[in-house]
Amino acid sequence: MADTLKIAIIGGGIGGLVTAAALRDSGHEICIYEQAKQFREIGAGVTLHPNATRLLDKLGFGDALRKIGSPTAGVRLMNAIGEPIETGAPSGGVPLSDAGQGYNVHRAEFLDILASALAPSSFRLGHRCADLMEGSDGITLTFENGTRTTSNLVIGADGIRSVVRQQLGFDTLATSEGVMAYRGMVPIEKLQWAKQARGLYLWMGAGSSFLCYPVSAGKMLNIVAFVPTDRDSAESWSALGDLFALAAQYRGWDERVGQTIAALTETYVWGIYDRAPLSHWNKGCATLMGDAAHPMVPHLGQGAGQAIEDAYTLGVLLKGATMDSLSDRLARYERLRHARTSHVQAVARQAGQFYRTDFNDPNERDATMASWMKEVRVILEHDADAAATSELARGGA
Repeated sequence: MADTLKIAIIGGGIGGLVTAAALRDSGHEICIYEQAKQFREIGAGVTLHPNATRLLDKLGFGDALRKIGSPTAGVRLMNAIGEPIETGAPSGGVPLSDAGQGYNVHRAEFLDILASALAPSSFRLGHRCADLMEGSDGITLTFENGTRTTSNLVIGADGIRSVVRQQLGFDTLATSEGVMAYRGMVPIEKLQWAKQARGLYLWMGAGSSFLCYPVSAGKMLNIVAFVPTDRDSAESWSALGDLFALAAQYRGWDERVGQTIAALTETYVWGIYDRAPLSHWNKGCATLMGDAAHPMVPHLGQGAGQAIEDAYTLGVLLKGATMDSLSDRLARYERLRHARTSHVQAVARQAGQFYRTDFNDPNERDATMASWMKEVRVILEHDADAAATSELARGGA
């Protein structure tokens, strides 16, 4: 059997690009199929916590990440009128982890860094997957533009509405939190209060929360406002929202919240969904990763982080893989990642419920926070490199 594999990565988002980067020195033939005709991202912030940034540093992205990123520096919790929620931490900030530095980044800037590290020949833009079929000679992929190709391994990195997941027969219904999110960006120079902003700022109220953090090396403020909804919202990042409706949701909140909303020139809205954990991610010579495998609500900032952990794990386990060993390597990947990501999904849901609860009893609030913050620290201190390397060293195929 050949010692190298032809690997198709479906989806050119964060998970797909980091997977390609993790495999670039593996000797395998890697190709990324992305449905968009060109890489473009509307403004959005992404939090990369230490469990992800340590892996990115090992992949050679550390210096570039530090140039575009704003240090996470913990989270400052406040109630709706801006009173700090005492945590015992300096400056009112809850230190998220002692396991390294995290960064808040502009998604487009981060994708540019990832894409520039890969050969242009690795990309096939304008390729939306329509079908996949496994045969004796591999998996044949068919795209909506009529292109067909055969690969030894298909990695579905195509997000929460994954076509690969559907084609593998693993699809489950999306579950709404009953929440939708407005998001947008404001130049920090427009907001006096934000000029010295460091880390994450989170206002908590009854049924709603309001999150801000700097990105683009401190030049822009990313805003995410979570509000209750009784209607279905698209699982999309690009639906325009109503600034007047957003302002009305936060009338009477801290003046910094009102000033920030007033500074927005546009906002986008999307529904907050996840899916119940799948029982399996692998089928034959195909597997899933990132939101295609384990979409999660954004309240821990771990959507990108868990995709990066998946990608790094695949990079470790697929090095040296052949067709003879592929099934075993994929089984190890699923075994390593399934339990962890299912746990992170659950803790993220708990965090969202906490952020949108108006506690009458501060002691109950503090006890609730202390309980899940212990879980958060464990999540951020996880070493996916050590876990994957140890698994590979166990022997087998």
